[in-house]
Amino acid sequence: MRTMLLILAAVLVSMSSGCDRMSRTEVKQAAMLTGGGDARLGRTEIRKYGCNTCHEISGVPGARGLIGPRLDGVGQRYYIAGELPNTPANLMLWIQHPRQVELHTAMPEMGVTEQDSRDIAAYLYTLR
Repeated sequence: MRTMLLILAAVLVSMSSGCDRMSRTEVKQAAMLTGGGDARLGRTEIRKYGCNTCHEISGVPGARGLIGPRLDGVGQRYYIAGELPNTPANLMLWIQHPRQVELHTAMPEMGVTEQDSRDIAAYLYTLR
């Protein structure tokens, strides 16, 4: 388990990008990590679900929210929501069902589909 997390962390750090344009390599790596997530769609879906109203997110127009944390660098964090190890499966769970993880979180259940959570996670893993 520890080895898997270290490998995952190395891949996530290597694929991070500080610019709004994602390279083909980043998109492919994000798809592999998330089991088929499309980072390019994820950027659009972030707005579809209103994530941009609460979070600041690079590359997403209007994503200047101050309620939730800034989402740049998610791929380099050890934990999601302060308690889940940062794995693609856990990030997708958090995106889809935050209240299953933390009952009293301010993050609402937004009806995010499984595929959309893959796409959003893929996009977030491309951010530095």
